[in-house]
Amino acid sequence: MCLAISAKYGDVPSVDILVWSELPTGAGLGSSAAYAVCLAAALLMACGAISCPLQEGESTARWTEEELTLINSWAFQGERVIHGNPSGVDNAVGTWGGALRYQAGKITPLKRVPTLRILLTNTKVPRSTKVLVAGVKEKILKFPAIMNPVLDSIDAISQECQSVLEEMPANPSPEYYPVLEEFFDINQHHLNVLGVGHPSLDRLCQVTASHGLHSKLTGAGGGGCAITLLPPDTSPLAVEAAKQDLCACGFECWETKIGAPGVTLHSLSSLNTQVLHVLSQS
Repeated sequence: MCLAISAKYGDVPSVDILVWSELPTGAGLGSSAAYAVCLAAALLMACGAISCPLQEGESTARWTEEELTLINSWAFQGERVIHGNPSGVDNAVGTWGGALRYQAGKITPLKRVPTLRILLTNTKVPRSTKVLVAGVKEKILKFPAIMNPVLDSIDAISQECQSVLEEMPANPSPEYYPVLEEFFDINQHHLNVLGVGHPSLDRLCQVTASHGLHSKLTGAGGGGCAITLLPPDTSPLAVEAAKQDLCACGFECWETKIGAPGVTLHSLSSLNTQVLHVLSQS
């Protein structure tokens, strides 16, 4: 990426790049895309292809829509090096943030979606996105009459889920959450049919189901991570009990929320002490 950006926009000056991340790698959380997006933004800014949007006195700033599009295009090239034939979803989310709809190669930001609480669990089972994607493709080519209807059903789930999410901000009724939970369950079964499940993910879903919670894999599957929906009325005791049981399986859990800003330029003053410590050691 550095050589290609230099060739197109002028030499990138000599730089040291320090990568620091709280995301576990190879777990389906888009760590490679986060890396590619940040690297693309840094290199493009270093050679003057995009501006430095940070004004004096500001702690954070974001680039223009046109500049974000350029960052995303180069981040996608980085993802191609890492994954072979990626969808482009991860780098798009890393660039723009929020929630996106992906269909037939077209990525569209969703304007109105609620913030959803989730439990994010890492099974710590390593896997290769490239290998899993190739396996799904092989199965579709081998059994098209069986697998294509499964893909159609997954598409229908995605569209129904989008409709529910876009209705929720205007009408925050608790009745939407059982629908989303059913979507989680059906989608997880379909993903197992596609061959991207794993015994560790099955165990995770069983554990959370024993506490009345619904989970599905996220990322490429084959291990990695899963998300568990936490409706507003979920008991803190139930969440804590689920976390304890998941940790007893050797998994790692975090409570978090879906939706965040995309790639952002930070001033040193806006960084937390842990990051500043890492930077000071470089």
